[in-house]
Amino acid sequence: MNTPETAMLKSFKSGASRWVSVMVGLLILVAPQVFGQSATRRELPNHIPPRRTSEIQDGFGINSDLPRNPYLPWDRWWWTRMFDAGVKWIRIGQYENSSDWTSWDWIEQKRGVMVVAPELDDYVDSLVDNGVKIQVQLLYGNPLYTAPAGKVPDSILPEPGSFHNDDRSLYSIFWAPKTPEQIEAFIRYVKFMVAHFRGRISYWALWNEEDIGYWNPWGNPEDYGRLLKAFVPAVHEADPDAKVIYGAQADPSRDFTRRAFDVCQCASGLDVYAYHTYPGYGGNKNPETMDTGAYGKESPKKLRELVRGYQGVRKDIDFWDDEFNSVGAWRDMDDTVQAKYVPRGLIYNLAAGVKTFVWLLASGTDGNEDDDFGLIHGLKFLPQDFTPRPVWAAYSNTLALFSDTKLDPAIKVSVANPVALERAAKSAFLGYGFRSPSGKAIVAYWIAAHSEPGNNFPQLKATLVLRGTGIKRPVLADVLTGEMRPLEWKKGTTDTLGALPVRDSIMAIADESYFDWPVLPEAPSGLKGEVSPNQVKLSWELHGTGITKAILERRSGD
Repeated sequence: MNTPETAMLKSFKSGASRWVSVMVGLLILVAPQVFGQSATRRELPNHIPPRRTSEIQDGFGINSDLPRNPYLPWDRWWWTRMFDAGVKWIRIGQYENSSDWTSWDWIEQKRGVMVVAPELDDYVDSLVDNGVKIQVQLLYGNPLYTAPAGKVPDSILPEPGSFHNDDRSLYSIFWAPKTPEQIEAFIRYVKFMVAHFRGRISYWALWNEEDIGYWNPWGNPEDYGRLLKAFVPAVHEADPDAKVIYGAQADPSRDFTRRAFDVCQCASGLDVYAYHTYPGYGGNKNPETMDTGAYGKESPKKLRELVRGYQGVRKDIDFWDDEFNSVGAWRDMDDTVQAKYVPRGLIYNLAAGVKTFVWLLASGTDGNEDDDFGLIHGLKFLPQDFTPRPVWAAYSNTLALFSDTKLDPAIKVSVANPVALERAAKSAFLGYGFRSPSGKAIVAYWIAAHSEPGNNFPQLKATLVLRGTGIKRPVLADVLTGEMRPLEWKKGTTDTLGALPVRDSIMAIADESYFDWPVLPEAPSGLKGEVSPNQVKLSWELHGTGITKAILERRSGD
């Protein structure tokens, strides 16, 4: 765990021989910097201070491939960046558009024999040790059982990272369990996984995008509903405390969900309903269009209403948008647009009570989508390998400011002259108020514009009225740039701020006392071990400043 004095990282050396597991911690000799409020002066940084994962209770999420040589090696600086950025949730189970260490074809490679690779346990331990909450997608088919063939093998090799949908070849993993025998075999895998990771992983999803080509020959709601009917009790039997997730649909089709629910008759057993949003997939559509035309007559908002209204669904069911991105490589997009859209999508969903997981931490470039989706560049044997895209800083700033907050409908955010502003911006103004667990308010506002490449948006200003916040000493934070500066209430008021910048990216306002977390050191990365007959030589990389000591803890054995 992280404390103001130490930041811990689980790392290891793996290969033909697993010889050591090492816990690396960095010790800072000076007290951590804390930003708060004094009676006479502001003690503020000029940029948003980062929050590490260990400082957050329930924040935002990300998707990630698990480390795999040679394209996503453990010893490059990408995996531990999520702990530095404050990622609280992770969704695992896919390597790009293929299967991963947790998938059925990796766990059961010989009929009736299920094995968790030691590496998988180490990756999960790394996440748990650093305070990340995990959801696993249990998927896909297994040619030992699900191939539509008169002859099936007795053993298989897992699919490589280059495998992807759509694939209807004879032994494709996208042939799902449909017969009673196939479903029974899949449920054995489910129970094995849930039992093995009990105490470390509590959230389990059935499949990924079952409404399209990840379910051969094409998504079938009745078939999915039958598998879900067996999945729900199996998860709870293996771990009564586990949570069941309706595996995320690619599109917000109410008809697909309704038909799956009708067959399953298990709505009361669902803890989370998940879906995906890529508004205007492949092109430039701003995230707010997910509810205003990007999906035609369908929308996430309408889908959530359908789920809430379905008989038997729990009143406290959670909604997760567990794949979202607006990719800079898409048509009429660039990295500047992505850096605006991703935070906007996160906060737009947060205001609707939806947790968001961005796709993807870092790209596995042996997949079928180049280096398009990673917030951190993947391996292309170029200087930019494993360096963050511009969106990473904006994403990290969003997590620092808004993790652990919830919408407070009592906070009212308005513009003094909304007609003039929206005429100049040619788009709607959005503003929401949120509160932290301690009751401190933070406001987010932006123009829900169709952003253009090149950071081309007019320099607009407006007078904002913020009611019900309790903010006394306001501070303006720019999520895109990270810059912060103090503000003053308009003379004679305690709720009006004049001449504020209004952008097509998120601006935030909070009291100076809001920024009360210590800045912990960044996690080390790149742990390597060189084995010689007489010794093991360890090396690793330190990041940030002020770090003078490291703590090593060796665990020998398996």
